[in-house]
Amino acid sequence: MAKKLAKSTKAGRLYKRLAKGSKPGTGKRFAAMKKALATKGARSPGALAAWIGRRKYGKAKMAKMSATGRRRK
Repeated sequence: MAKKLAKSTKAGRLYKRLAKGSKPGTGKRFAAMKKALATKGARSPGALAAWIGRRKYGKAKMAKMSATGRRRK
């Protein structure tokens, strides 16, 4: 019988699979992060993903990537 994976392991694998090969600023990595955080049980996965992005890239770069994503939509 197969072993059950922890939520965090499932979420990490999901993120890696969805975000593989996409570059920052396209929105695919952000969407993958949101989906992975929702799998973990986050109440507001979009807000949490934005917070993580701001911490990683900084306020200015995250705002620039966000604006690029909105323009493409």
